[in-house]
Amino acid sequence: MKKLILLYFFGVFSLSLSAQDSATESALTQKHVPSVKLVDMKGKAVNTADLTVDGPVIISFWATWCAPCKKELNTIHELYEDWVAETGVTLVAIAIDDEKTKSQVPVYVNGKAWDYKVLMDPNWDFKRAMGVNNVPHTFLVDKNGNIVYSHNNYAPGDEEKLYQELLKLSEK
Repeated sequence: MKKLILLYFFGVFSLSLSAQDSATESALTQKHVPSVKLVDMKGKAVNTADLTVDGPVIISFWATWCAPCKKELNTIHELYEDWVAETGVTLVAIAIDDEKTKSQVPVYVNGKAWDYKVLMDPNWDFKRAMGVNNVPHTFLVDKNGNIVYSHNNYAPGDEEKLYQELLKLSEK
């Protein structure tokens, strides 16, 4: 009898987990980019809800003190020109450096000659609105503002997964 009860609870628990996975996946595809006011490196105001006006967007949260963030964005930089030509994607790098380190953002970006749009989020308003807990955190957003892919952290090869998701998006 104890085994039967244990099997029953295990089955219910398994069904619950798979339902949560489906709900999480569904919520991700229905989530839109929130409207938050940020500034670019020149101080010009940008509304994050307008980022997808020109098509699909990769939003990458990063910081100058985050080695994996810089590794990811530098790796994508090598591929970015081809990605843009093939899919029309735009990459927006959201710097979450605070008041103490945000002056390092333009120094780093200009030194690496990134072609990305870089926005500053020193108070973490957009970071919180997007549910980002740690960096790097990368999102792929379709032309309608729907978040269709999300990935946290970075390991070599993750850029290929992102590219495959981007290709799926451009086929639609």
